[in-house]
Amino acid sequence: MSDLVKEFNDYRAKMNDKILADNNKIVKRIFNLDTNAFQEGALDKKTKELLGLVASTVLRCDDCVKYHLESSYKEGLSKAEVSEALGIATLIGGTIVIPHLRRAHEYWEALEQQG
Repeated sequence: MSDLVKEFNDYRAKMNDKILADNNKIVKRIFNLDTNAFQEGALDKKTKELLGLVASTVLRCDDCVKYHLESSYKEGLSKAEVSEALGIATLIGGTIVIPHLRRAHEYWEALEQQG
């Protein structure tokens, strides 16, 4: 597994465990809502992941972008599909999202390298 991917996932898991250990009802409900929102429904998981990716890019949340890239990769989305969604995100978000676009491409390459 790519160090970039492993480091992100290890950190995310460690910190999520710490956050959830606080037993904050509001935070736990938000985590649950997030999980449930991306389940299969009227929209399939692939579409929801692309929507999450676009929104995360426009909002300039690198951790969120990585999360949705990895979920998209696991759902079997192609590089072309992800690239097209990131193009829409750049159009909507403007040139300020270009640094996040760079990091998104770097992370997708790391996902591809891990196989």
